[in-house]
Amino acid sequence: MKATGIVRRIDDLGRVVIPKEIRRTMRIREGDPLEIFTESDGTVIFKKYSPIGELGEFATQYAETLAKTSGLPLVISDKDAIIAVSGVSKKELADKKISTDLEKVMSDKTVFMANTSDKSIQVIDGNENYKAGVVAPIIYDGDTIGSVVFLMSEKGNIGEVETKLAEAAAGFLGKTME
Repeated sequence: MKATGIVRRIDDLGRVVIPKEIRRTMRIREGDPLEIFTESDGTVIFKKYSPIGELGEFATQYAETLAKTSGLPLVISDKDAIIAVSGVSKKELADKKISTDLEKVMSDKTVFMANTSDKSIQVIDGNENYKAGVVAPIIYDGDTIGSVVFLMSEKGNIGEVETKLAEAAAGFLGKTME
């Protein structure tokens, strides 16, 4: 745990303001759910809550099945980080923060397909090796909570079948959260 040097007081309603710099750095937006942890020594920890992250092992197995079926590499992300990887190096992508471009596509709540767009999207900032071929946002209760992303590959082109497969997977994962 890293000390920030910032001290805040609790107001009469029990609220604490998280400073803007920390919210920006940690990508915490208004309305984002935070999970609260406590320890016996009085430590209180706020952690961004990821409903997709709770699927953990299931998301990994699902990603492996989709990658095997399609023959294309695939990642599943929550709103902030990649939580499941298949078909490419897990070490390079797992638990990495998603790119701001991918975050924007997810917030638009529409499916992105690279073949119909002249702009490529990096999956993680600063890494040209992994570009999104298809991005299907995972929607739960009207909010985007993650995405299913087929990566561009030399093995094959992204087409309508992969797009529909990504949409179906995203829809299924969204329903799984209910």
